[in-house]
Parts: sequence; C-alpha cells; structure tokens
Amino acid sequence: MIDIRHIGKTYGHQPVLTDINLQLPLHQVTALIGPNGAGKSTLLMILARLLSPTSGSILLDKQDIATMRIADYARLVATLRQSTYFGLRLTVKELVSFGRFPYGHGVLSNRDHKVMDEAIDFLGLNALRDVYIDELSGGQRQMAFLAMTIAQETPILLLDEPLNNLDMKHAVQIMAAVRRLCEEQQKTVIMVVHDINFTANYSDYMVALKQGQVYFSGTTHEVMTEERLSGLYELEFAISQSQHGYVCQYFHSSRGEI
Repeated sequence: MIDIRHIGKTYGHQPVLTDINLQLPLHQVTALIGPNGAGKSTLLMILARLLSPTSGSILLDKQDIATMRIADYARLVATLRQSTYFGLRLTVKELVSFGRFPYGHGVLSNRDHKVMDEAIDFLGLNALRDVYIDELSGGQRQMAFLAMTIAQETPILLLDEPLNNLDMKHAVQIMAAVRRLCEEQQKTVIMVVHDINFTANYSDYMVALKQGQVYFSGTTHEVMTEERLSGLYELEFAISQSQHGYVCQYFHSSRGEI
C-alpha cells in the first residue's frame, strides 16, 4: 500500500495541493484525473521525489520515502515524465539503456542487456531498436521512453500523461501495455490521464483531484457515475456500459451550443 498522509504543496502563498490523504493499492493501475490545474502532476512528481512537499509524508511499505537513499528509491520507483525531450542523438536501445543506470551506473552487464531486450520486445519495438529517437513518430517515441521506464525494473511506475498528443492507435497500445505490466508482471502503475474513456476502461482505481484537493477516490466501478464526473469537470456527462466497457459522453451534438 502507498500511504499518502496530509500532503500539501504551496508555491509562495498559492496552495497547489491541500491535505491530500490517500491509500493507493499495489499491483493495480491507478489513474489520477481531474481538470487542468487540479494538482495531478504535482502529486505524481512528489511521489517520484522530483518535488518536495510543503507538508505531509508518503509511506511505501510503512517507510517514509523521504528517508530512503535516492539509489534505493530508483530501484523501487520509475518515472516517465510528461516532457520526453532528449537533446542527445540516441537509438532506441541506447535510450532504453538509461533505465539500467540505477544498477550499473552506465556500465552495462549481460543482465542489463537482457532486461533491455525484454523491455524492447515487450512493447514490440524490435524493428526499431537501432533507429534514432528523433526519426520516430510521436507514438513510437513514447513507446521507446516507456521501454526505458520498464527497463528500470521497478515494482512501481509513475506515468505523467503518457497519452499526450498520441493518436488512437498508439494510445491504445500504451494503455494495453500498461494493463499487461499490471496483470503479467504485478507492477503498480500510477498515471495522470486526461482521456476519461481510457481511464474508465483501463484503470482499476481512480483518484479525482479538483482545486488541489481529493474530490473522490475509489475503484473504477465504484466512482464511474454521471453525478461524480459532472461535478468534477463541470460538464454534463452521460455514461453507458456494455460488454466492451464504458463510454463517457460529455459533449452535445448541437453545433450552435457553446
């Protein structure tokens, strides 16, 4: 269990997160949702130890993550940030090798190469392993960075808007890979997602933030209601469910309506 206790974050006099209390399940996909500016990425970056909270603590297996050595934490938690710009000209395999840094600090062992190859194969990137990152499409590039994150071989993965700017095919591939990581490798995945339909159909647990506070949280089945989503996004929602999953409609067909 990941235990988030009274987390607050303030920039100057402006609160971004206020008294966040959550218990996030292990071995499941947790989606952080909510409108822009709600504090989702800030909370994720605090979990990643890339931001320090103004108040509160986060416990992993009852240990405060702030007391862990960075090297030890890097073997427990891997983070895929929202911006994946790299100023270096690297091939896919060279990029994926960065995921092994917490283990060999740049010196790759036979095991490192094996783990890298498995991450590349897991995402179906074998044909692209020697292609340069700047020659890939946006979706392929995102898959390569996800492979780097997987190669870090941690039980917990934090993904900040992994579907950003992806077409439908690549978005489905990313989310299908996330589900496989959870189901086949027992990974814990916590991700910021804006597309509510992907969230509804691929996550196990949802945390909704609004104005820096927890608006609701619970299993996807529990919280996927029109009333909750309408209040969160201040839009009228219509939710339908079939054997194929959820469909959330939040727009109207009237072209003249604003």
